[in-house]
Amino acid sequence: FHTHPVSMSVNEGGVARFQCQIDGIPEASISWERNRASLNTTDSRYTLLPKGVLQVTGVRKVDAGIFRCVASNIANTRYSHEAVLNVTGASPRTYKEPVILSGPQNLTINVHQTAILECIATGNPKPIVSWSRLDGRSIGVEGIQVLGTGNLMISDVSLQHSGVYVCAANRPGTRMRRTALGRLVVQAPPEFAQWPQSVSKPAGGSAVFTCVAHGVPEPHLVWLKNGKVLMPGHNVRLTNNNSTLVLTRISSEDEAIYQCIAENSAGTNQASARLAVAEVQDLPAAPEGLRATPLSTSTLHLSWREPPPNATHSIIGYVLHIRRTGEADSLELQEAISKGSYEHDVTNLDAGTSYLLYLKAYSPLGASQQSHTLVATTLGGVPASPIFFTKVLNSTSVQVAWELSSKAGKAEGFRLSYRRVPHAIFQGPIQLPFHVNTYTITDLEPATVYEMKLVAFNGNGESQGSRRLVSLGDEATNSRSDGHPHRHSLHHLLHPLPGVWVPSQVSPT
Repeated sequence: FHTHPVSMSVNEGGVARFQCQIDGIPEASISWERNRASLNTTDSRYTLLPKGVLQVTGVRKVDAGIFRCVASNIANTRYSHEAVLNVTGASPRTYKEPVILSGPQNLTINVHQTAILECIATGNPKPIVSWSRLDGRSIGVEGIQVLGTGNLMISDVSLQHSGVYVCAANRPGTRMRRTALGRLVVQAPPEFAQWPQSVSKPAGGSAVFTCVAHGVPEPHLVWLKNGKVLMPGHNVRLTNNNSTLVLTRISSEDEAIYQCIAENSAGTNQASARLAVAEVQDLPAAPEGLRATPLSTSTLHLSWREPPPNATHSIIGYVLHIRRTGEADSLELQEAISKGSYEHDVTNLDAGTSYLLYLKAYSPLGASQQSHTLVATTLGGVPASPIFFTKVLNSTSVQVAWELSSKAGKAEGFRLSYRRVPHAIFQGPIQLPFHVNTYTITDLEPATVYEMKLVAFNGNGESQGSRRLVSLGDEATNSRSDGHPHRHSLHHLLHPLPGVWVPSQVSPT
């Protein structure tokens, strides 16, 4: 025992309170004796509260005696020190202000448990005990009871019951009152909103497990691999406050049971998933012969070769991956295709737009390597002519830069060519992918005028050519380059302009 009951004297009709506290494993149950005999708790004047509290209201002469606390568990039974209750004569008729002998204590419990907030008061006349919430919200009536003369019991508590509770002892017929406050904190053990899912992945690939748990307070997440704590490093990455586990470059050593442990002060929960690692030879071969044909402004027709008979039985379907050229991988769309199909129409596409496409075959063990990636363009016209700029870097080099379309998929790429004026034949073209917007032409002849031509292209053809004349100076002239881009008229371009950006003009090819 670390708290023993204390002897006290009480006027007849008054209130007595004893308390004992003890630590034990398992937790001890508390009962009371008076004069070494079990206390008759069926008497409504006797109220037993958690934490070893005994209240006696409306004390009578027969209540006088020696009280002690009995603590029992499966291991032992212990008795507290004894405390004497003396009952004196009847309460004097003189006025006494309300006094709260014991008010509510701060209490932390879990949802669905029962909360008991103590409030015992004395005074003359006998005070009326009432309860309220400090935030003004209603306590409600469901699951609410009063124990004894003023203790508040809330059954099956929920998170909404958290708050500061006010016990008030009022003198009848007046506004005279005394108050005491206690905070009730309701916790919720972790519950999963998203569980990790078992997966089968090929060796060398990646696996992602997601685990989302809610609780009060916020749960802390820990991952285990076959029962041992998993730490970040090597091919293991934990993100989003440990809610996402990413395994990269997986091998047979990563095949295991992965457990997500969610913990807070209210409890623990766990969810598990299995990672199966399939060797490459166990997976389907990558689809071959992928081709795309535009059918309309919004539809592409895809076809690929039927796999060999010995591989067909293991395939359960295909997945097509598609995105506009220039779009981020995160914007990629996927379409599932049944296993017996070797052609597929992709619909609801944008007109005159280029798309990147590839295909994967799936078996119960996982996905194949991807097919080759192809670029296909829907019908609907060629790209707009690009706007480009030139900058003379030195007497033999010119840098060409152009603006990329703000809308993804409008070009498969660009073709840059150039010629010496007045020669008619262009050199090139130099073909550049859709994401490149600058190129440097070197080994040009000093003190020479060149014409640059740039076109954008897609599967429907080339845009009109954008052309620009550039005049190269000699070594002495280029030593004066200031490096700042400006726009100049064609008249100025017939003179050496080292270090100057010049915008293009569109002309027919």
